[in-house]
Amino acid sequence: MIDFNSIVKETDLYNFHTHTQFCDGHAPMEEFVTEAIEQGFTHLGFTPHSPISVESPCNMTREDVPAYFSEMERLRALYGNRIHLYTAMEIDYVSKGDGPASDYFQQLPLDYRIGSVHFIPAIDDPTTMVDIDGKFQAFKERMAKHFDGDIEYVVKMFYSQMMAMVEEGGFDIVGHMDKIGYNASCYHENIDEEPWYDKLVIDLFENIMDHHLTIEINTKAWLQRNRYYPNLKYFGMLKRFNAPVVINSDTHYPTLLNSGRSEAMKLMQVL
Repeated sequence: MIDFNSIVKETDLYNFHTHTQFCDGHAPMEEFVTEAIEQGFTHLGFTPHSPISVESPCNMTREDVPAYFSEMERLRALYGNRIHLYTAMEIDYVSKGDGPASDYFQQLPLDYRIGSVHFIPAIDDPTTMVDIDGKFQAFKERMAKHFDGDIEYVVKMFYSQMMAMVEEGGFDIVGHMDKIGYNASCYHENIDEEPWYDKLVIDLFENIMDHHLTIEINTKAWLQRNRYYPNLKYFGMLKRFNAPVVINSDTHYPTLLNSGRSEAMKLMQVL
C-alpha cells in the first residue's frame, strides 16, 4: 500500500483524483498539469475511469490505455522537474473478480489505484448493472426503471458492493465512500440520517480500517451541493480513529483542481 502521508507534506498542494480526455474529463491532461503548476501544486495524480465490463460513456477503453501511459511519459519528460506526476486509475468494482483486484488491473504499472462503486445490479436482474452516480434526474429515472422505487435496496446494495470491494482489495484509496447518500437523500429526504443508514457507513468505515486503506475526502460536490464524501458528520470519526486520509477534488476541469479542498482541510484541523 502506498503511504500518501510520506509523499506529501502538510503544506503541499496536491490532488490524487483527476479526470481528463481519457474518460469524462473536460480538458486534455496537459492543461491540468499547467494549471496545477500555475496554482502552486506539488503533486498531481491522474485517475481516468477504468476500462469496465459494463457499457459506460464515462469510462476509458482498454484500447486507450497505452495512449494514456504514453501521454504520462511525455508530460513527465516536459514537466517532471516542476511537479510530481502520478499514473493511476479510478477502478470500478462491478462484481467478484471484476474490479481493482483483477489480474488486468494488477498487472498495469500504476502508481496507485482508487477503488470506487458507481454500478449496482438491477433489483429484478442481477446481471444488469446500473449506474447510480451522476445527476439526480437520471438517478430518479433509473429508480423507476431498474429498482421499482426501492431506495432501501439501492442504498444497501451500494454499501454491499463497497464492502465486497474492500474485502477483495487491490487498491490504495477508497473513492467517495458514501456517495450514494446524496442521490438517496434527494429521493427520500433524510434517509441518510436514519440509524440503519449510519450503521452501514460505520460498518464500511471499520472494514476499511481493518484493511489499512486510505480514505478519500472527496470535495467535488462541496460548492454546488454543500456536501463532502464522506459526509461532514463522519469527519469526527476519521479524526478519532486517525484514519489515513487524502483530500481530493475529483476534478473534471483544470480550474477546479483545488475546489473545496482548503475548506475540508480547515474542518479536519478544528475537529
